[in-house]
Parts: sequence; structure tokens; C-alpha cells
Amino acid sequence: MLGVPATAAITHADLKFNTMNRAAGAIARIFSAWVFVCVVPLIGIRFFAAIDFARDIAAINTTIFSTIALILSLHISRQLFVFPGTRQLAQGIPAVFAGFAIVAGVLLLLRIQYSVVLLVYSLCATTFLMVFSRGLFGARARNNFHLVPFGEVEALGDLGSVGLQVMEAPELPLSADASIVADLRAELPPEWERLLASASLRGIPVYHFKLLQESIGGKVKIEHLSENTLGSLIPNQSYREVKWAVDRVLALIMIPLLAPFLIIIAMAIKLHDGESPIYKQWRVGLGGKPFLLYKFRSMSTKVEGNYRNDARENAITRANDARITPLGAFLRRYRIDELPQIFNILKGEMSFIGPRPEAIALAEWYEGELPFYSYRHIVWPGLTGWAQVNQGHVADLDSVYSKLQYDFYYVKYFSAWLDILIALRTIRTVLTGFGSK
Repeated sequence: MLGVPATAAITHADLKFNTMNRAAGAIARIFSAWVFVCVVPLIGIRFFAAIDFARDIAAINTTIFSTIALILSLHISRQLFVFPGTRQLAQGIPAVFAGFAIVAGVLLLLRIQYSVVLLVYSLCATTFLMVFSRGLFGARARNNFHLVPFGEVEALGDLGSVGLQVMEAPELPLSADASIVADLRAELPPEWERLLASASLRGIPVYHFKLLQESIGGKVKIEHLSENTLGSLIPNQSYREVKWAVDRVLALIMIPLLAPFLIIIAMAIKLHDGESPIYKQWRVGLGGKPFLLYKFRSMSTKVEGNYRNDARENAITRANDARITPLGAFLRRYRIDELPQIFNILKGEMSFIGPRPEAIALAEWYEGELPFYSYRHIVWPGLTGWAQVNQGHVADLDSVYSKLQYDFYYVKYFSAWLDILIALRTIRTVLTGFGSK
């Protein structure tokens, strides 16, 4: 094979064997899971309940739809585990429930006969597999990274959660879970370029070092426009249209359901400090256009900030801010103060998920200090976002710079799967009060 050392040369038969071997392993794992989830209960019915399941239409229907639910759960969980910081229990189990919830909804909507006992067993069995079989549900972990020692790979530093091993010679790693990381823009010696080609042919992943930074840290580094790592500067357009429609439908459904709760919160704020329960502030939205954002009032206008004549400084909420009322502290901790923004979503000014909209005074400051800050406005601002579930509230410029890298990661990987992951992680954020001020 031209350009590949004899020790690294492989044949088409080798490639075919390796591919078939991996596929056979995956099929075997899925088949074993299907037997455990769907076939075992049928055997139990046949031998312990003395029921002829071949004539039991409910059992047959449940087996078919449990199979579909298992496949859905596998697909959803694997899509979520692609993103950094995904926890198997915290986000994987909800993925299983989502798969079965979709199937249960179809069964109820179409009034198809099914067995509640069998469906519940299948749900429990799939959840059990989620907890104890990472290899089945999760994307295969590759924490054995071999670094090609040229270019800017030293910028990776210490990633902590993964093993980084600098390669001393252009030889293929022997470990089955190994991958190679290189600066693919650097001028590499010919023998190292042949190594990368050979690794690719053998099915060993070869990553650009910046991709590893993103996948581990969940951030996209901010550089000169001509050198940015965003790829296309325009997010997924087809998903934008779907997201726009889904946001408004969900807002229409949620407003009537939450109306009693919203009224109670508004009355409590009014009784607590006698001020208007709704706070309005101009924020920067899609395309850099200003819009009037709604929140429950959590700060008192009777207490002045430390910077009376500085709009920028007064727009920043700091830890133990004297303006926050006791009730406001509770509302902020559990993000209840943000709920009126559902009306902003209904008006098309916001989304449920996206970069948080900043006050105009702060946005103008950030744009003057941080490169490409305004690029975050290419998507709708959100009620929650990737930066919020990873970092929380920020005030100083250095923290804003870090937050901006999370926002750029969201823009680059803008997708339904990332939105689902953020929604799941937002539940943890709300329950724990993570990042609130």
C-alpha cells in the first residue's frame, strides 16, 4: 500500500473483518438486551401464568412496542452521551423514560390493547440495563489519547478526566480503546503523516486537538474569525424552524397550566414588599435587537445599588446583593423569577433554551472587550442554556469570557439533542440552586 510502512499495512480483508467484528458485537449486545427486556417476560407468562401468549394480542402488542421503546431509549441515550458532562443516571434514566413515554402515548392515542404488567417490566428492565450496562447505552468511552508531539497540542494542558500520552515515535498504539490527537494544521514530518493515514485505515480515531478541547470541556475557544473553530457561522437552519414552532406550542400549553402558580407568586411579591410583582428590563435578543424581558421582581427599588449613576455596574447582580429581598432570594435560587419569560417565548423574542439575554448596558461593555461577543445573538436567547447548566451566574469579565465559550459551543452544536440534554440538566440546576445569585 503506497506510502504506508509495511508494518502498518493492512488489507481490505482486515478492514472488512474489523468492521464486521465491531458490528457483530453491537448486534449481540442489542439482541441480549432485547431478550432480557422483551422475551423473558413472555417466557414467564407461558410457564408461570399458563397463558398462551401466541393468542394473547395484548402480550404480542406489548412485546412489539416494548421493542420500539428499547430502540428509542438506546438512540436517545447515545445521542445525549455524545456531549460532555453527561451523567448516565442523571440524564440516561430520563432518556429511557422518554422512550417508553412516547410508546405509551402512542398506545393510548391509538387505543391499542397492551399489558400494563409487561410494559412496566420492560421499563424497569431497560432502566436496569441503563444503570449496569454502560457499554450498551453509552457511546464507547475513549479515554486513552495519544498525542502527536507537533504543532499546538501543548495547548491541551491537563484535561484531568482523560489520559494524555505523548507519542515518542510514529508507531500505532496497541490499546483497543486508543485514539490519536494531533494538530492537523501543523506541518508534520512524513513518517507522522503516514502514521495518521495508517491509523485511519485501521479504524483508530484521529482527532484535531481543538475538537478534544471542545468535547471534554464543552467550550469553543474564541479566536480570530479566520481561525475560529465554529465551522459554519450559521447554525442548523432546519432545526431553527422546528425549534421556533416547538417553543411556541410548549408556551401555549404551559401558560394555562402555570397560570394559578404565577398568580400566587405575583400576589406573594405584592404582599411582601408592596411593589409591582413584574420587573421589566430591556435585553439584547436575536440579531442584536433589543426586547423587553419579563421577570418576577426579586430586588427592591427602595434599596439603592452601590453604583447609583453607573447603569453597567447596577445591571450586575453580585453575591449577597443588598437589593435582593428575602422572597426574591428564594425565587432566584430556584429560578422561579424567570417564569414570566414564557410570555417572551410566546411572542417569539426568546426560546426555552439558548444563551441568556444580557442587559443592554452589559452587552455593550462585553462587545467592546470580548471578540465576537455579538455572534451569540445568532440564535434566540433562552430561559436556560448550556452556560447556565455548566457555569451559572457570572459577574466579572473573565467569567463572562468563559461563559461566552459555552455559548459558542451551543451555537456550534445547535441541535435537538443538545437542547434535550440542557433541559434534563436544568432540572438538576433548579433543584440544587446551582449558580444562582
